[in-house]
Amino acid sequence: MKGSGVVIKIYTDDLKGSKHQRFTLRLKNKKTVLVIHNIDIAPKIYGLNIGDTVEFMGQYQWNKLGGMIHWTHHDPNAKHPLGWLKHNGKLYS
Repeated sequence: MKGSGVVIKIYTDDLKGSKHQRFTLRLKNKKTVLVIHNIDIAPKIYGLNIGDTVEFMGQYQWNKLGGMIHWTHHDPNAKHPLGWLKHNGKLYS
């Protein structure tokens, strides 16, 4: 799934197992998605703030809360399409 949204909530990084940066985006259609970005594989977005716009390419997984986007990075095993995040013109993959 490819799209963009505005950051409405930033969570602490999940440091159990693979490390993940986590934040919620509100999409143009007013739905929200949780972004789970693996920072063991791709760089973390530093300076991320509520109200910032983030573009994304990743795998969408539905849940009753709206869903989540993960695989927002390259796959070291080349089994998933290339994912990425873009913030303030910088690409994170």
